[in-house]
Amino acid sequence: MIVSVVSMPEGIVDQTHVSEARERLAASHFLFVDIELPEEAPPDEQPVAHQLGLEAENLTWLGREGESARAEFLGDRAGFVVPLVDSGRVTHVHAFVTERHVVTVHRGPLGPIESLTARLRHERPPDTVATLFLLLEEALETFRRSAVRALLEVEDLEDEMFQRRDPEQVYRLARLRRHAALLHHTLRPYLQVTDEIFTRRMMNPSFPEQRQRLARAYQHHARLVLTDIESAQEATRRAFVSYSSLVSGEQNGVINRLAIVSVIFLPLSFLTGFFGMNFTYMTDELESKVVFWLLAVGLQAIVLLIALYVLHRTRLWRKLHDDNGGEDR
Repeated sequence: MIVSVVSMPEGIVDQTHVSEARERLAASHFLFVDIELPEEAPPDEQPVAHQLGLEAENLTWLGREGESARAEFLGDRAGFVVPLVDSGRVTHVHAFVTERHVVTVHRGPLGPIESLTARLRHERPPDTVATLFLLLEEALETFRRSAVRALLEVEDLEDEMFQRRDPEQVYRLARLRRHAALLHHTLRPYLQVTDEIFTRRMMNPSFPEQRQRLARAYQHHARLVLTDIESAQEATRRAFVSYSSLVSGEQNGVINRLAIVSVIFLPLSFLTGFFGMNFTYMTDELESKVVFWLLAVGLQAIVLLIALYVLHRTRLWRKLHDDNGGEDR
């Protein structure tokens, strides 16, 4: 367990032991405490609330694995299970907030928490509620950055598809589509919970105006992030449609070529099969070489010329020529 204590509003960061953090939580008026638990929970792990002396707060969920999204206010306290994206994977940060301190708990090191700690040193929020909204906005930013990164990668894939089709592009698109769906599936229920709780709090006349502004700004930011994720989802669907259209166009070109080959060789095959039959007229009357060359070669040449003329005068030949020219470009 790694315990970081940030003295506020100075923003001084100290690495300490959980027992010292417990003492400072009891004595300090404004404190930010971040606890990094092992990624794999040991079997004899004690509850974080017990180690911090917060047993009376009914925080059995704090630091427990597998907790779903949470946002609740209990008088002058609030509890959150906040999803965020770190290194391409979705994880959760547990946060407990009172008027005196903010406690965050997570498994393993998280870059967004380190960024938040650095922001506290420079922005110096005036109270714990402002610190909480900094945490919530930092979590939203991780979703936004991940969604924008996925959107740009989809656009690059679309450019590659118009240059050259590769089955690997389908797998990359499927991976991006699944990632965007994961972001949406994770963030949407959490935003519904936070919208309900913040709207209910803002309807309370005793809720301070400054905190109402923070809540409204957060809700607006959340809607923009959700729009970015939905844009990434829509981009992956559009890219799949584009890939399918391009492949269908290539298949149509192949079918056109086969049609041309059929127009040329089917009459020749018919003539070959017809004159290859051993009925009496063919064996008794057509004996001279002149007649053989006229029928066997001349007739097939005439049919071939007619077929080429028909192809040249129809749209099929011109369409095939245009398709080949487009591929060359």
